[in-house]
Amino acid sequence: MATEAERARLFVALELPPATREELSGWSRARVGGVEAARPVRPESLHVTLCFLGQRPVSDVPGIAAACRTAVAGSPAPRLRVQDVLLLPPRRPRVLALALAEIDGDRLARAQAALAGALVHAGYYAPERRRFLAHVTVARVVARLPRSLDLSPPDPAPFAGDRVTLFRSRLGSGPARYEPLDTVVLAG
Repeated sequence: MATEAERARLFVALELPPATREELSGWSRARVGGVEAARPVRPESLHVTLCFLGQRPVSDVPGIAAACRTAVAGSPAPRLRVQDVLLLPPRRPRVLALALAEIDGDRLARAQAALAGALVHAGYYAPERRRFLAHVTVARVVARLPRSLDLSPPDPAPFAGDRVTLFRSRLGSGPARYEPLDTVVLAG
């Protein structure tokens, strides 16, 4: 039986370009940085979660990385733009997020579906019931947000996400820390 030290909290995500992370982080800090009800996510932690795997044995990491490479290596990088502001879940929000829209078809949706399929087939992932929603969590909501809060969406330049990364999430005191374990660079 695996011990807690032999397990890791894992997820696969599309990384954002550094300039986009900084811009979205700046928007979040400007909107909720001084609001006690929310905690902005650090710029280096901004990403688009594609598959959350949860607690997995560390021995699964090489197989998960191989499944990710097989699923998306050579896939075209999606071009994205910020579409809207979301509070998730809507009734009792725990996160402030930015919904993303694809500019060139459905590259991100296809990459996510390919990843999910490969990880399910390999036995590493149980797909979520809800449909994939491309978004970036920019703040954690810890109490009711003031109604007067300006949540008009930012208008950053469109961007390409060209890196799909398997991350280990380390929880503890302070915000989660994400350790990249393996990265697949997408085409274009």
